[in-house]
Amino acid sequence: MTILKLSPDNLATARFAVSPMVETVSALIMLGGLKRPAWLAGWIDEHQSRVTKLRAADPLVDALVTLLTTTGWLPDFFTRPPSGGMLTTFADELAAVRTVGLEEARSDLTTAAGGRLPHALDQSDLVERVADLLEEVWTSVLAPDWPRRRAMLERDVVQRAGLLAAYGWSRALDGLDPSVRWLGGGQLEVNRHDYPTRVLADAQLVLVPCTLDSGWLCIDPPRAYAVVYPARGTAQAQESAVPGGIGKLIGGNRAAVLRALESPASTSQLVTVLGLGLGTVGDHLAVLRDAGAVGRTRTGRSVLYHRTELGDLLARTAAPGDQGRSTSRA
Repeated sequence: MTILKLSPDNLATARFAVSPMVETVSALIMLGGLKRPAWLAGWIDEHQSRVTKLRAADPLVDALVTLLTTTGWLPDFFTRPPSGGMLTTFADELAAVRTVGLEEARSDLTTAAGGRLPHALDQSDLVERVADLLEEVWTSVLAPDWPRRRAMLERDVVQRAGLLAAYGWSRALDGLDPSVRWLGGGQLEVNRHDYPTRVLADAQLVLVPCTLDSGWLCIDPPRAYAVVYPARGTAQAQESAVPGGIGKLIGGNRAAVLRALESPASTSQLVTVLGLGLGTVGDHLAVLRDAGAVGRTRTGRSVLYHRTELGDLLARTAAPGDQGRSTSRA
């Protein structure tokens, strides 16, 4: 297992961040065929043909996607910890990728490939073509849906930040990922691979939620280390169909609101995630609250809604059969 050794200063300066690049790399991994979670099946069916065409048209793209779906260690030069916190943009992350030197990129890919760089990746314009692929996937697959995905990520961050403030790191990191555990004594287990313990020293710890069921460790010493983890509630938010039972009882949109409250959310976050009007979501929340299926609490200036025990029972009735998470990468 890989352990990050953290000092009190590392914990004091740790922060959450969003990363459009993490979403893009995760999309390539999923659309490349590594995993097919039931709750992502519709999204994969919609977009996989785009990546399949890109692979068929360019041997370098095919070799890169094959590597991403088979390696135990993702290439560092385009999976670095985001530096912009919650304001990180894809343009900034892509610009950083384009500045990477050829030898650094070749070295990273060689490491990911287990010591031997695939011939198709050994090209003088390697960095430019990898960056172009990432830009194409972002533009065609993720950018149109980014506001909704960002709302999912912000929701996870708000909830975990609240747990951190109230209960400390052990609660904030609870359920982060099946492979991530707070061991106490400043030790964070980040995966089950047999890699050496990493002492962060002056580096910053960054926690990065992802909407696409992905998890891995990003490193850029001595600047930062980032733990990518699956954001809570994304399975429910991305399910497009509401199964018949609960939907017939209380209505499809109301059931969707209830299922989206796997983790607490504000009205505006639910509006963005579900694509419903503000008044519609507000009306559904009021009905669910009157029925005892939903409660609400105030956190700072925000009012967060959450499911009650009755709401959990109803949501389980509406839940898809298989929402299992994939295991962490490197």
